[in-house]
Amino acid sequence: MSPAEEEKSLPLPERWPRASKFALSACAAAVAELVTFPLDLTKTRLQVQGEAAVHCDGAAAGRVVPYRGMLRTAAGIVQEEGFRKLWQGATPAVYRHIEQGPAGLVYSGVRMVVYEHLRDSVLGRAEDESFPLWKAVVGGMSAGAIGQFFASPTDLVKVQMQMEGKRKLEGKPLRFRGVHHAFMKILSEGGIRGLWAGWVPNVQRAALVNMGDLTTYDSVKHFLLLNTPLVDNSVTHSIASGCSGLVAAVLGTPADVVKTRIMNQPRDKQGRGLLYRSSMDCLIQSVQGEGFMSLYKGFIPTWMRMAPWSLVFWLTYEQIRRICGVSSF
Repeated sequence: MSPAEEEKSLPLPERWPRASKFALSACAAAVAELVTFPLDLTKTRLQVQGEAAVHCDGAAAGRVVPYRGMLRTAAGIVQEEGFRKLWQGATPAVYRHIEQGPAGLVYSGVRMVVYEHLRDSVLGRAEDESFPLWKAVVGGMSAGAIGQFFASPTDLVKVQMQMEGKRKLEGKPLRFRGVHHAFMKILSEGGIRGLWAGWVPNVQRAALVNMGDLTTYDSVKHFLLLNTPLVDNSVTHSIASGCSGLVAAVLGTPADVVKTRIMNQPRDKQGRGLLYRSSMDCLIQSVQGEGFMSLYKGFIPTWMRMAPWSLVFWLTYEQIRRICGVSSF
């Protein structure tokens, strides 16, 4: 049998390993996203509580929205806007994982494929499958930053759509009729660059989150396999994913608060923010105006979302890989 014939006889996961991993990771991420999305919506609403309101003329007003806490915020959304509004903005969130972005790449698929490529081919694992922590940190941050840069437009739409229910309650006109309208309106008002508003803190957050998520999961999983009686099964995956969710929430929440506020702020006709000049300006204003702990607004729902998100994602991803004949992560 010729090499070409041998290649054709191989199952798809072996013939197209990176494409297979890309598709499988996107499917696992979509499942995790839908299951945990209400916590993400609650977190977003919490993160903008306390920031200065802006009048139509752009002047900052000192009005502050009372802090309601996670449970009261979630209950308020259900009572004031309806149960289904807990999934408002879920469509672009899922698009972020499974649909083609502006540059034809997808966050979850890209970050997983990039990390494995860096780990296995560029940085290199040892023969015993161990991977030094510093290499895992470099790989996780790089993979998250690259994947998030291309997914930033869908994240922008998600954040702005999550705030539509709040605008309606405040008597303000709704900005968007749907996902497609949101994309087109942002594009018409700010051009291509408008779709990447807030991309800097978004990429910074993704780098930190993936340092917590990918790096922690990979490091904990292989530490357990090499140093304990545990084997490569759901128990090991659950322990590693639990650790990764906690570390990702601790590292990523401050950047997530900054990202949310920059993406949600009103803009002038040139697409410039009316509240914050940059991510650093937002960080400084938040700390000066509300204290350091304002950077951890929404931490509990963030962690409560990241923990089950990581659990659902990693268990689903590992099982799908096993079923499809792809080697364990």
